[in-house]
Amino acid sequence: MKISPHKHQQIRLKNGLITLALLCLLGTLAWLSTRYSAETDITGNSSNSLSQASQKLLDSLPDKIQLIAYIKKDPSLRNQIAQLVDRYKRHKADLTLTFIDPDSQPDKTRELNIDATGAIIVEYQGRTEKLNFIDELSLTNALLQLANADERWVTFLTGHGERAPDGIANFDLGQFGKELDRRKIKAQTINLATVPAIPDNSALLVITAPAVPLLAGEIELIKRYIQQGGNLLLLTDPGNSRLDALQQLIGLRQLPGTLVDSSSKLYGINDPSFVLAGDYIPHPITQGFQTITVYPVTAALEIGEETDFQPVELLKSAPQSWTETGPIAGKILFDADGDEKQGPLVFAYALTRDLDKNPSTSSGQGSPEHSRRVQQRIVVVGDGDFLSNAYLGNVGNLDMGLRMINWLIHDDRFIDIPAKIATDKSLQLSQISVAVIGFGFLVIIPLLLMGTGFYIWRKRKQR
Repeated sequence: MKISPHKHQQIRLKNGLITLALLCLLGTLAWLSTRYSAETDITGNSSNSLSQASQKLLDSLPDKIQLIAYIKKDPSLRNQIAQLVDRYKRHKADLTLTFIDPDSQPDKTRELNIDATGAIIVEYQGRTEKLNFIDELSLTNALLQLANADERWVTFLTGHGERAPDGIANFDLGQFGKELDRRKIKAQTINLATVPAIPDNSALLVITAPAVPLLAGEIELIKRYIQQGGNLLLLTDPGNSRLDALQQLIGLRQLPGTLVDSSSKLYGINDPSFVLAGDYIPHPITQGFQTITVYPVTAALEIGEETDFQPVELLKSAPQSWTETGPIAGKILFDADGDEKQGPLVFAYALTRDLDKNPSTSSGQGSPEHSRRVQQRIVVVGDGDFLSNAYLGNVGNLDMGLRMINWLIHDDRFIDIPAKIATDKSLQLSQISVAVIGFGFLVIIPLLLMGTGFYIWRKRKQR
């Protein structure tokens, strides 16, 4: 049938309009894709999506979140971090991520105590958290800590040569005090010889290896504070007997000698008195913590048979460690016939005790009906140096100290996000299955394609 020129023109116009409509549709879809996004996670365990707990937390944070990653120019590592952060950006548009090469800003990296491996600084409402390891668990819980805007007070005992929270000497805790202040945890000092009472606004009392003995009246004040349910952080040193009375009150005993660890040489440390911890016992303080911590001069601790507290072994040395009672010089060996004890040995305990507290007791109007159940928390560490200015920047020491403080002041809100393990990652095939698949792809399929092509060629040739 012959098509007239008029009909041919109509067909061309119709085809042109259809093409134009399709182009307009594609253009509209492309424009909409820049304004709106739609994603579907089809993985079996939603491994590419945030958990409901993380999404709920992001919805509760109204202000901008800024992440600054001090990471060297390693494309693979930066891509991994960016992919994780992108999951958060899908639920919070004002979350930003910036990469900075630590070598380009040496002064800033020293100020933030960032080592060669790098770190991620999370900032929210003027407060910051530093992460040496990032995944959904660590990032979500860092945001959870930053969301707490309440100001808290921690009291440091002074007057006996303790480490000062605002001191600048190597043995002081000035840098740690600054880190506490950045998280709205205010450090105040008290000398019980001049002010015979621990402030009511204090959520925690910190005692850091006094160099001289405490007065009898001061010991009694601290004992009364403990008996009334006060939270306590006790840092001691090998051979320091000034805190024996307080340790006995809570059921602890300090072993003689200095804890030494022969395995420290594996990490390039030639001083055996440096004890490293990397395998942590499950506890709210160490939950999700994966960074090594370093303890320069450490005493081992032992729990007594009778105590009102529930003790948990928080930090433990390696099996190659022991308590060295002699001088730590030259080649030292474990003396099995003496007072030395073979590792692994505990050098940090977390103790808890449930108490009934009545807020109206002091006014004489209290009654059992108004009492409330509270948990008293105490942490004792056999090393007073790991939070000092000289050692705070070593790997995970700062994070461990902050975790201890947060737990002790009952700011231990922690979202437990289970690890997402990919299912059916491996395919197990028998040798027969492998042979059938290999023979099929290498022989049968090529022969079928060749036969089909030959058949089509013959049919067309016969026309």
